[in-house]
Amino acid sequence: MSGAALAPRRGAEYSRILGIGAYRPSRVVTNDEICEHIDSSDEWIRERSGIITRHFAAADESVVDMAAAASEKALASAGISADQVDAVIVGTVTHLWQTPSAAAELAFRLGAGTPAAFDISAACAGFSYGLTIAQDLIRGGSATCVVVVGVEKLSDLTDPTDRSTAFIFGDGAGAAVVGASDSPGIGPVVWGSDGSQTEAIIQDTPWDVLRDDPTHKFPSLRMSGQQVFRWAVYEMAKVAQEALDVAGITVDDLDAFIPHQANMRITDAMMKKLALPESVVVARDIAETGNTSAASIPLAMGRMLEEGQIKSGDVALLIGFGAGLVYSAQVVVVP
Repeated sequence: MSGAALAPRRGAEYSRILGIGAYRPSRVVTNDEICEHIDSSDEWIRERSGIITRHFAAADESVVDMAAAASEKALASAGISADQVDAVIVGTVTHLWQTPSAAAELAFRLGAGTPAAFDISAACAGFSYGLTIAQDLIRGGSATCVVVVGVEKLSDLTDPTDRSTAFIFGDGAGAAVVGASDSPGIGPVVWGSDGSQTEAIIQDTPWDVLRDDPTHKFPSLRMSGQQVFRWAVYEMAKVAQEALDVAGITVDDLDAFIPHQANMRITDAMMKKLALPESVVVARDIAETGNTSAASIPLAMGRMLEEGQIKSGDVALLIGFGAGLVYSAQVVVVP
């Protein structure tokens, strides 16, 4: 060996979210429509989940279509052109092509040239995982501008006759542009997984079953609602508090709380455990959008910005949690 030293690569000291974009399909699905296929009611669904409506994508509307619509808005919001993007990360569990990745197709669709592009499968924590990876890419010098997308077409994997899940899920996409910053804009992440509870939220049939038996029913999602509820309420409040601690702030420093939009009752319980002050605005996008898994946090942030509930420079606590079971939380500065 020659003993030659490798040249180090150093990136920006800090990173931040530069812009947010959101996309909801045009079709609005009411609880009454959902109840045409299950024994339930609008009143019961609202009481149990807080959901009033959700959006379903058109049959010919893909995960990449929705991701592109949200990403274009995020780039415009950030004042960034597509050719400045050098990495694209897509969090999704509903891109039905095992390969190629949705991210590679999205990068081409955006006109981003030849950026690094890959998908991540972290379910409802997918967007938060993507933010963490984007921050590390920028601070490590591997990228200067990253598009992070959370996108789901959950209507493809929802059994409309399953009373426990049919009313929960919706479709949509949310995107963020992440770049360098002179000051910290994305706090340290608190993330992890509990593989002992993989059965709590699961695709009921693996793809190889369809290969071996083409007559088998198409896979759909199944969830043990009470198990997930208990885990989210008791464990995720601890994770959220830890994210505040490692960011060096308290709940009194927060302007907004933007949790994964899983269930309104979970959000309320986490608020209580965190003892959030009344001054903290809480995302409740689930009422009109349903649970959109990886897309829910950026969709909720986008709505809050559009409606003036939060503004640029505000400090927000994000937390995603879901199938795996996986979780991720961080404090961010609103773009």
